[in-house]
Amino acid sequence: MTENYGHTSASGNASSHSSSSLNSSLQDTEDDQTIARILAEEESLKNGNKLGKRLSHLNSIPHTPRVNGEIPDVNDATLDHERLAERLATYDLAELQIEGDGNCQFRALADQLFRNPDYHKHVRKKVVKQVRFIRLL
Repeated sequence: MTENYGHTSASGNASSHSSSSLNSSLQDTEDDQTIARILAEEESLKNGNKLGKRLSHLNSIPHTPRVNGEIPDVNDATLDHERLAERLATYDLAELQIEGDGNCQFRALADQLFRNPDYHKHVRKKVVKQVRFIRLL
């Protein structure tokens, strides 16, 4: 994979950043990769993939999608939330409240991947990098 660290001008030429900016960007990437590797290793050692083992032996619960024709009332929303809590309890899981600061999706992913929502910046950087790479294909 080739990465372009410059910006393309109207004429199609890439203007280059200073070497210190390039070195900083490369160091950030290496730091991110190191952090991800260490966190994954720690999580694997700490939990021994307990959740994966626990879930692999369970049958899935059939899901029937529901289409809302109108905005559900509070009672329907409460019932949906209770049904979700029951499904999570079946797998010995629980809902975790994530801070709603605009990073909630990345915080939730970081919690699932690294068991720590504070790694949301790392997850965001990796997702953005992947989306940009796929867009170039």
